[in-house]
Formats: sequence, structure tokens, C-alpha cells
Amino acid sequence: MSEGEQLTILIPGSTLSLAGFPDIPFTVAPTNSNFKLFGEQTMERILAAIASAALLAGIPLFAQGTFEKDLIKTSAGPLEITFVGHGTLMMKFAGKTIYIDPYSQLADYTKLPKADCVFITHQHFDHFDGKALAQIRTDQTIFVLTPACAKEFKKGIVMKNGEARDVLGVHVEALPAYNLVAKRPDGTPFHPQGEGNGYILTFGKTRVYIAGDTENTPEMKALKHIDIAFLPMNLPYTMTPEMVADAALAFKPKILYPYHYGETDTGKLVALLRGVHDIDLRIRKMK
Repeated sequence: MSEGEQLTILIPGSTLSLAGFPDIPFTVAPTNSNFKLFGEQTMERILAAIASAALLAGIPLFAQGTFEKDLIKTSAGPLEITFVGHGTLMMKFAGKTIYIDPYSQLADYTKLPKADCVFITHQHFDHFDGKALAQIRTDQTIFVLTPACAKEFKKGIVMKNGEARDVLGVHVEALPAYNLVAKRPDGTPFHPQGEGNGYILTFGKTRVYIAGDTENTPEMKALKHIDIAFLPMNLPYTMTPEMVADAALAFKPKILYPYHYGETDTGKLVALLRGVHDIDLRIRKMK
């Protein structure tokens, strides 16, 4: 769908908002069918149930072509960042297309550029999604992944916490990504230490930190010279707004994007960092 177009559902009724998906306009158009006419509230509940069932069944609900983008100037040319949503980013640099954690519920990847390189932060389904990978890969696509992901996906460059290398002219550092506080009922962390990676990607002289699913770890707070940071804020699995603010104030990225934030109120982070003039806090559609 192009910008401004609406998704049309052909059942009797009137224009409604899709509960839980306020950014996806749609119209309930009249038809000549013999459907029983429902009240608007009843119909809205039915449509919300349909939407929920579609997500559970693996059917993406999105309007193609509406992703936000930022253009970042680097010493080696422009870096274009597309905010696909959740934990998924697409970056274009020096003629190459790079994906981070492509997730099939967010987009029809057959309509997006093929990947020159894909970074996977960890093995959870919304980060390591075989359907999305199949849609963006070519015979030349390079995959960078964790040891846990490599057990299921045999093709790729395996990077452990603390390792560094160059990939397609981009310097890559793998950092620890893990929970300090958030745990499952049995006491195990949602993201155990040593399993997940965050990545620092250096484009020219611009250092971009994609944290993955993590909390405000000592390794994160000790970072230096980070130009752009993506920090997760998805409760209860990653950081609270207070944790994100604590980390940001420690390593001072020039630009901070909270991402993978689900239903967490980004306004709390805005309030916590109000008056901090050396961090450019940018809120994008990254639920």
C-alpha cells in the first residue's frame, strides 16, 4: 500500500479504527452480501478479534511503504536507517543493504530490498525468524549470528561476545547482551549472559550501537565514543525507561533511539532525559 491508501475490509458497516493498530487506517465498506448488520461497537470488537487472530496465525498487518527513515551523515557517505519496527532495522550504506533482526510480522520482505548482510542478535523468534530470512536472502547474503543461532542456521559468520571483525567494509564488534534483573518464574534470566550479542557497526567514523535484548549492563555503561545507540525498552524482558536513561547518561551517545519498546511509555524516557542537551533523543515507531 502506498502512503495515504487505506486497507479496505468488505463487510457492512462504517469507518472504524483498528484497535491496537492506530497507525493502520482502514475502511469497512458496504457490500451487497446478506451479512447481518452489527452495531459499530460489536463490529469493532469483531474486527479487533480478527486482527489478533491474524497475528497469532502469522499473517502480518501493516501498510507497506510507511516506515520512517533517518539519514545520517558519516565520513564515508550517507547512512540511511529505516525503522521497520520492534527490533528490526534496515540500513543502507555504500550501496549495501543491512538488516538487523528481520521479523516477518512487520513487513512483506519480498517487497523490500534483498540483504547484503543480516545481523542476528539472539535466538528468540522475533529476532531470529526463518521466514523473514528466506525472503531477504540471496546466494551472496552474509549472515552474522550468535553461537546459539548457528546451531540452527548453518550458514554465517559466528561472533561471540568480545569478538571483532570487518564485514563488507564495516567494522563490527560483538558485545554482551543479557539481563541483570528480569527473570522467568523459575529464576532464569530472559536473556542469559553469553547467549546474545549487541553490535557496534562503524560506518566511516560513525559508531552505531544496536544493543539487542539486554539491560543496562556494566559493559554497556563502559562504552566510549558511541554516535548512535539503539536501546531496548520492552518490559518485562529488557530495560525500564529508568535503566535506559541510566545507561545513556553513562556512555552518552550523541543520538539515542529507544527501540523494541512494545507498550512501554516512551514519554517517561523523554521526561528522564529532559534537560540533557548532549544526547539527541529520537522517538520512532519501534514498538
